[in-house]
Amino acid sequence: MVEVAPFKGITYNKDKVGKLDDVMSPPYDIISPEMQEELYKKNEYNVVRLILGKVMSGDNEKDNWYKRARKLFEEWLKEGILVESKKEGIYPYSVRYTIDGEEKEMRGFFILLKLDHDYKAIKAHERTLAKPKEDRLRLMRETKANLEPIELLYMDESDEIMRTIRSNLDGPEIDVVGYDGFKHMLWRIEDEDVITQVKNLLKDKILFIADGHHRYQTAIDYAKEVNAGENDPENYIMVVLANMFDKGLTILPTHRLVRLRMSLDEIERKAGKYFKIEKIDVEGSISDKSREIVKSIETKEEHKFALYSREGCSVYTLKDEKVMEKFAPDKSETWRTLDVTILHKLLIEDVMGIKDVEKEISYTRDAKEAIGLVEKGKFDLSIIMNPTKIEEVRKVAEAGEHMPQKSTYFMPKLLSGLVMRRF
Repeated sequence: MVEVAPFKGITYNKDKVGKLDDVMSPPYDIISPEMQEELYKKNEYNVVRLILGKVMSGDNEKDNWYKRARKLFEEWLKEGILVESKKEGIYPYSVRYTIDGEEKEMRGFFILLKLDHDYKAIKAHERTLAKPKEDRLRLMRETKANLEPIELLYMDESDEIMRTIRSNLDGPEIDVVGYDGFKHMLWRIEDEDVITQVKNLLKDKILFIADGHHRYQTAIDYAKEVNAGENDPENYIMVVLANMFDKGLTILPTHRLVRLRMSLDEIERKAGKYFKIEKIDVEGSISDKSREIVKSIETKEEHKFALYSREGCSVYTLKDEKVMEKFAPDKSETWRTLDVTILHKLLIEDVMGIKDVEKEISYTRDAKEAIGLVEKGKFDLSIIMNPTKIEEVRKVAEAGEHMPQKSTYFMPKLLSGLVMRRF
């Protein structure tokens, strides 16, 4: 059973920090060093100092960015830079954005979610890695807080939950433009009757982690570490819940970048037993090429990838799905027929002989960047993919299976700095 609860949200005090847009940040795991520097310069109170502080040359166990984050968090609360609500509530959230020329709005809400240590009602579709979990655990130990949310999806075809929430909204308390150029809006609902309705509507749902697998498992690890009781604050995590049927949700593909250990001719020769291979001509600017390549692999039923090198571009189309039964006999049909698992099992592992994917494969969500990095000689090959479908995410998670790393990239990304919560 899913258990949720309202909480006393911590938000920025506009009178103290000035323009709220300037204290917001992307989620910690997509902040590049260059972006981190920009966010530091943007405002002295930018939330990046809490979620991903700078590492200094003299850092040690007694003085490091985790401890500096705790100190800043405590100071900002004491000085009124951050203000904790006096009453518990939930926080409806909306993101308006344009992608591929289409205007969209993703709607969800911040709420506390009781941790499901056994993943019975909370389903994950990705495995977690030790390094990011240790990083987030060290931050949680110091700050004793959820400084940014994770995102989970529920299924509600009639959209009853969001209709209940939206019917109780006036103007937003926070209305900002994020780093992404998207419009992010936040409301607050403290009405106990509305909150009770939401809790009751959610209790029989299954939730699917969209973004934040590492932070969810970190919260479980921390709860165990502090021996949190069933209803202790440490046994809850701040999340944004959104409807899986929300048309404002988008999944983007994550393209692969490879440094080759064999010739393209050898790859084509070996891959010929699995794929039909067709060379295509792409010309013009990098933008022109990326558009043409993405268009060339658009499909509803087939499994297609484009391999781009400085020698040219080829489209690979899987000949027969049944070949995956040999490579993954213990997996579900949904898992075996994912583009990303077909790519990894057949092309990357079997044909190219790459076993340590974490070390040997790099990633980008931008097809233009994938092609540009090959053009610049940073990589030998880019593999352009189609996005995973949201229904595939659900089925894989329900089966208790995990996709390869970087199988999904949900849009829009949640904005950090809108609301926080301390234990």
